[in-house]
Amino acid sequence: MHSFFVSIMFRLTCHYLIDTIDVKMHTDIDTIVRRSRTMNERYELNKNLAQMLKGGVIMDVTTPEQAIIAEKAGAVAVMALERVPADIRARGGVARMSDPKIIKEIKAAVSIPVMAKVRIGHFVEAQILEALGIDFIDESEVLTPADEMYHIDKWAFKIPFVCGARNLGEALRRIGEGASMIRTKGEAGTGNVVEAVRHMRIINAEIKRLTTLREDELMAAAKELQAPYELVKYVAQHGRLPVVNFAAGGIATPADAALMMQLGADGVFVGSGIFKSQNPEKMAEAIVKAVTYYDKPEILAEVSEGLGEAMQSIDIRKLDEKDLYASRGW
Repeated sequence: MHSFFVSIMFRLTCHYLIDTIDVKMHTDIDTIVRRSRTMNERYELNKNLAQMLKGGVIMDVTTPEQAIIAEKAGAVAVMALERVPADIRARGGVARMSDPKIIKEIKAAVSIPVMAKVRIGHFVEAQILEALGIDFIDESEVLTPADEMYHIDKWAFKIPFVCGARNLGEALRRIGEGASMIRTKGEAGTGNVVEAVRHMRIINAEIKRLTTLREDELMAAAKELQAPYELVKYVAQHGRLPVVNFAAGGIATPADAALMMQLGADGVFVGSGIFKSQNPEKMAEAIVKAVTYYDKPEILAEVSEGLGEAMQSIDIRKLDEKDLYASRGW
């Protein structure tokens, strides 16, 4: 009798637990679906926000006064920094997120979007920038990496991220982590466009190669690129990245900016090239016009005239491997 009673109780308990688990599983699945839908909608919005910057110039600024110059020149956004890359390179040491006070002052000075940089892997710096209401976060190799193994999980944030890449695999890994915008890494703070050119050509060549592959060859390509299969498949089908790809790293003249646009960039970041030049106001206006009229040599010749000296530049071949920013991250 006792065993019969125990058996009945066991079965009733099992049925209760199964029913409870079933309800909980359905609830959890519904929650996950809703959360996934919300994340996807937010990501599409972030990609569209980045798309709105297409065809424009984003300028590094360190003061509200510089931000105003950038906005008047026609910049579509500014990057708020304590020091431009050339000064970061010259000073050495550990480069971190800018002081929130500087970011807030720059944000208050202009009506265009304001971006700011965080160190690779430093998700707390990203949390601070999101709390400040910044418009975009750049997880940047220009700052000293905080984590040499992991990048930030950008899906954990509502704010859009931009990340650098040297090749297609790196670009797709960052997009897989939730980046809404890609830029070539180039070699920031050098005033030497050669690495930006190299990275843009590599990305374009690797995209073109994917478009020639059969569908049953794409998984092997994903393995080779160390990139998510679905993103590899998207690139193969569409012949482009699923997000905008700007050029950055070493752009110092209007001709440099136009060169990157002709190579297929969706827009241009200019770090030290403007406010380390002899005439920042004129250089800023000239680079904006060069990006707009990148395929009009007569206009490019006109805007390149009488700008004064460009920023002091560096021959990248003379830099030690440890001094190369582009190799930071993976």
